[in-house]
Amino acid sequence: MTHTSRIIWALIACVGLISTALAQNYPARAIRIIVPQAPGDPCDTFARMLGQYMGERLGQNLVADNRPGAGGTIGLTLAANAPADGYTFACGQGGNLSVIPHTMKNVPYDALKDFAPIALIATNYLALVAYPGAPYKTTGEFVKYLKANPGKVTFGSNGEGAFLHMAAELFRSAVGFDYVHVPYKGAVPMAQDIMAGRVDAAFSSFTGIFPFVQSGRVRLLGIAKATRAPNYPDLPTVAETVPGFESGGWFGFVAPAKVPKEIITILNREANAAMKRPDVRAKLEALGLDLWTESPEYLRDLMKSEYEKYGKVARDIKLVPK
Repeated sequence: MTHTSRIIWALIACVGLISTALAQNYPARAIRIIVPQAPGDPCDTFARMLGQYMGERLGQNLVADNRPGAGGTIGLTLAANAPADGYTFACGQGGNLSVIPHTMKNVPYDALKDFAPIALIATNYLALVAYPGAPYKTTGEFVKYLKANPGKVTFGSNGEGAFLHMAAELFRSAVGFDYVHVPYKGAVPMAQDIMAGRVDAAFSSFTGIFPFVQSGRVRLLGIAKATRAPNYPDLPTVAETVPGFESGGWFGFVAPAKVPKEIITILNREANAAMKRPDVRAKLEALGLDLWTESPEYLRDLMKSEYEKYGKVARDIKLVPK
């Protein structure tokens, strides 16, 4: 071994020792959880609820810091550029880490390189819904109608290039049909127009739209989940008609990319411990969420696969980022 090689290996060993020492004394002060959305958003709920129990076990406060704006990119940019010491991490989600990088111009972070995944918290799924007076009552009937009436069906979304638009395009690609896209400035006005019959169908957050399904103001055609939801075993999935189709959101904690692995392991352990609490599970499952207690590597794989999936959709439709 050359003298230069010995120096390099010595430096690597020193870095490892420093990381281990940091982890042994971690945390020594309060930890900030950046929430890239406004108060009341699911990420805000996760940060405050899980942060409370994580803080109790770690012996330090975990403080939610709301930094909304630009589809979540303002808060996530702040997190990506924070010191990599474990005292700042963020709540990320599919919209701002899987979709927006392909649909928005000049996103200031690399979704796969600038973050170290900590823990997957929850996933939700979309519902394929339609106007109650529509001539189709199931996904199968809807698919037949779409193919028999190319370009006549209107699909709502929460904006050009937004998550619900990408879900509709994923569905179109899997089935093969033409439709008219009707973008809205949010999911609420879109849902209102479905109820009024001004737009034919859309994908929508299951948790947000289900009360209207139960009241009969919106017709549920299927849920965009690979298998039936344990809490709703009678609800059919889109995949029962379109094999393999699945589209939904995910929520998880991510840290700046160079946070030591030892600290990531600690945060993952404590996030998973909080998720296993019966009171936490009861509150979150009541929102229609699927809850997870997995490794950082599991979240990394999910982030990569979702990023690639929606990147392909954006390229296939030649979407021009705005």
